[in-house]
Amino acid sequence: MAEQQASPAPHAYTEDSIRSLDWREHIRLRPGMYIGKLGDGSSYDDGIYVLVKEVIDNSIDEHVMGYGRTIDIKISDSRVQVRDYGRGIPLGKVVEVVSKINTGGKYDSKVFQKSVGLNGVGTKAVNALSNYFLVQSVRDGQMKAAEFEQGLLKTDAQPQPTSQRNGTLMVFQPDDTIFRNYRFIPEFLESQIWNYCYLNAGLTINFNGQRYHSENGLKDLLARKADPEAMRYPIVHLKGEDIELAITHGNDYGEEYYSFVNGQYTTQGGTHLAAFREAVVKTVREFYKKEYDAADIRGSIVAAISVRVQEPVFESQTKTKLGSLNMGPDGPTVRGFILDYIKEHLDNYLHKNPAVAEALKKRIEQSERERKDMAGVKKLANQRAKKANLHNRKLRDCRLHLGETKDEEKALLTTLFITEGDSASGSITKSRSVETEAVFSLRGKPLNCFGLKKKIVYENEELNLLQHALNIEEGIENLRYNRVVIATDADVDGMHIRLLLLTFFLQFFPDLVRNGHVFILETPLFRVRNKKTTIYCYNEQEKQAAMRQLGRNPEVTRFKGLGEISPDEFGKFIGDNIKLEPVILQSDRSIQQVLTYYMGKNTPARQEFIIDNLRQEKDLITSDVLPVAEVAEEDLA
Repeated sequence: MAEQQASPAPHAYTEDSIRSLDWREHIRLRPGMYIGKLGDGSSYDDGIYVLVKEVIDNSIDEHVMGYGRTIDIKISDSRVQVRDYGRGIPLGKVVEVVSKINTGGKYDSKVFQKSVGLNGVGTKAVNALSNYFLVQSVRDGQMKAAEFEQGLLKTDAQPQPTSQRNGTLMVFQPDDTIFRNYRFIPEFLESQIWNYCYLNAGLTINFNGQRYHSENGLKDLLARKADPEAMRYPIVHLKGEDIELAITHGNDYGEEYYSFVNGQYTTQGGTHLAAFREAVVKTVREFYKKEYDAADIRGSIVAAISVRVQEPVFESQTKTKLGSLNMGPDGPTVRGFILDYIKEHLDNYLHKNPAVAEALKKRIEQSERERKDMAGVKKLANQRAKKANLHNRKLRDCRLHLGETKDEEKALLTTLFITEGDSASGSITKSRSVETEAVFSLRGKPLNCFGLKKKIVYENEELNLLQHALNIEEGIENLRYNRVVIATDADVDGMHIRLLLLTFFLQFFPDLVRNGHVFILETPLFRVRNKKTTIYCYNEQEKQAAMRQLGRNPEVTRFKGLGEISPDEFGKFIGDNIKLEPVILQSDRSIQQVLTYYMGKNTPARQEFIIDNLRQEKDLITSDVLPVAEVAEEDLA
């Protein structure tokens, strides 16, 4: 009998395995390499905001070079338009600049020595990841435009005479096959626009009909972010060549920083922020001639720092963390530059302003007293936490944690669901991803922390265990999960628990909210189905539409609580199709003003707010709450 021929290996490595991708194919195949995570717009660092940033950055670079003091931006549900009044792209390079990788003016270091990016990828990524992309340049009475679809050139018009002002227009629509179910959240866009203005004093941005402008740079940023009533001293604003900073202290727990490099908001900090924090401690100790604890010096600080570095090196394509050690090829180290500047100028300021120096000293000594007062309580609480056997009783943990994996995409998916009751936590536990999703089960309603000191966190077992699960006792630097998701029923009790948890985070760990880590889980209120199709609906309008779609007498189920949703169904809502509403902090009111209004005495105004945000449906009051679960420092919800 003839010997049978061996079948080919299932993963044969041959010449056919080798592929060469053109620029647009590579970007579309591996978008995360260029813009970080995709997301749906519910996080401020999702891909659609990176696309907006990449286009605006080019206009900002023109302004920095002295060309154009105004930028016009219009953003609708799916379309972004950015028009600057700089020099305009050279007409002969309009197509190449947005479609040929490693092509751009930023490689000329004499022109763009300290621009935001030097990789020549930005607008190419936007182009490749957009259903529609238009670039138009006006230079000296001539205009040239080109249009693309998913990076493919569709029209390439010849230059035409025009009376328009010099500058560049870019219009794009993100590709909804890549950015599924995306939406732009106005608060994230507005924050992005304000940062551009703070970092470029004198620049005017017209965004969707509103004018954004700053004359005082980072001083204006702090004035908008910090609670004026809680400031312990006026904002210290220092500005030099390649560095600007603003500092004050308030009454909130934690440390609040806004750090920037070459106009880029470095949300994860980096070498410049580490140097800044070190420099403040060192300068303060030397000024007062006392070895204060670093935590007492930086406790309740609100600060912003911006530096300009030649040819910066970032730790990721999205430039959220500075890795550069030097200010430039031949310049000083970032650490040395910042230490020297702050040591000289902050020290001089404190000597010249004794009232500020005295107020700062009192704030430091208050932090010192509070820390010592809590020492014994913390020790006992930590012992209780160990005895409680946290991982078995309250927390069903996951395998991967933020900061413990080099896989950035998986790190961003690390999630802690905070649930009420055993049934809800059981359903989520059975349907979650064991690799990246953990569940913390509450026992009843958590304590209302409003107006209480941080000591209560350690004295209250439930809150103490929750802070240990998150690992935020000493701040959010060691946070174990990127997303903290409040998963409560859509009824009055569920909303109350939600508010109590938000009060806990805002009162004692505001950085957790400020840095975009807290979300509300949206789960369906209805299931509408017939023999062939099942549709899950999140509100009454969706239910009515589903009933019309499915025709005669579909079966309608009303979910009265999370525990009624089976694990199999839950898997559809906490996996790829998860709907999360971000808890957003705005700066129109301070945290304490918001908490006083909503969590203080049971005022008629608060009752009216709750009633207005709840919807009567038969025998159940359900919350269509907070379309964007906004604690918006003007509505906690």
